[in-house]
Amino acid sequence: MTAAAAAAAPSHARLAGAAAPRCSCSPREAFGWWCSRSLQLLTRRGRRTRTRRAAAVYPKMAQPPILSVALPSDTGRVLSIQSHTVQGYVGNKSAVFPLQLLGFDVDPINSVQFSNHTGYPTFRGQVLDGKQLWDLIEGLEENQLLHYTHLLTGYIGSVSFLETVLQVVDKLRSINPDLVYVCDPVLGDEGKLYVPQELISVYQQKVVPVASMLTPNQFEVELLTGLRITSEQDGLTACNTLHTAGPQKVVITSALTEGKLLLIGSHKKTEEQPPEQFKIEIPKIPAYFTGTGDLTTALLLGWSNKYPDNLEKAAELAVSSLQALLKRTVEDYKMAGFDPSTSSLEIRLIQSQDDILNPTITCKAVKYGN
Repeated sequence: MTAAAAAAAPSHARLAGAAAPRCSCSPREAFGWWCSRSLQLLTRRGRRTRTRRAAAVYPKMAQPPILSVALPSDTGRVLSIQSHTVQGYVGNKSAVFPLQLLGFDVDPINSVQFSNHTGYPTFRGQVLDGKQLWDLIEGLEENQLLHYTHLLTGYIGSVSFLETVLQVVDKLRSINPDLVYVCDPVLGDEGKLYVPQELISVYQQKVVPVASMLTPNQFEVELLTGLRITSEQDGLTACNTLHTAGPQKVVITSALTEGKLLLIGSHKKTEEQPPEQFKIEIPKIPAYFTGTGDLTTALLLGWSNKYPDNLEKAAELAVSSLQALLKRTVEDYKMAGFDPSTSSLEIRLIQSQDDILNPTITCKAVKYGN
């Protein structure tokens, strides 16, 4: 074909950039082949054109920083590994919101996800295993998102998961050696275990030594130390035993001794000095609540971060917040026509946010030795 003939050829032939098929076919079939080929090339050109236009309008940009990492809040960034319920306030549902109110960026990992807490007649849901937990940690690490100031752990239901949590502690401290690990060793309450027996030794031998703050209840501190708590002095001795194992701060969040309900706190500030120890008498409320231990630990983390050298002050604020919330919860159940002493109660967390953010101190700490 001459140059003049080529110029005079149909435009779709030029677009195709190839000769007509070398087979005997009807003009209609040949025309169909040209149309198909032309459409393919036009589509490709259209894509290239759209790509160029998009590049002009949306030039390639650098990935923006994660502001919670690049510009963290003044209080800190918490990784919280606890249980989760769709309805109600236990575990992360009880801890994340208060910490956010107190100024923390909080990233929750749910050790379990249940429809509701296990005190209901039935519950359904999923349990996270150790491998799934580590997958989440690796995903965060791949995107440089693992810089945390605090790690908070609550309910953990298996040894494999708890062993993985220990790996998480090591990983986070390799990135931030100053990481504060606040551990609520959820083992049980009032003589009843919530977890397999074998978790106790893992907590004793591996978790307690790496914790910065430990917040067991009376039953849990007895399991961890092997000591029976029947007096205030027993509680103080148990705190000293736990200090020797590792954590600088120990708070027995509830201990019923000699007819009184107490919080017993202990802060060992240096290796040379004895710990500063105190108690707070907690008013008894004739009702049973869910999620209060998880909330107490979150409040202790939040306020002890604000008052790092004054655990008594942090505990006063935490207990006073909790008491105001529990009173509101009881009042609201009564308002709804329900006798609050007949069943476990879901706490009124959202309705009590002012008491969390700006608590009035109603429960005072009394130092031992003064």
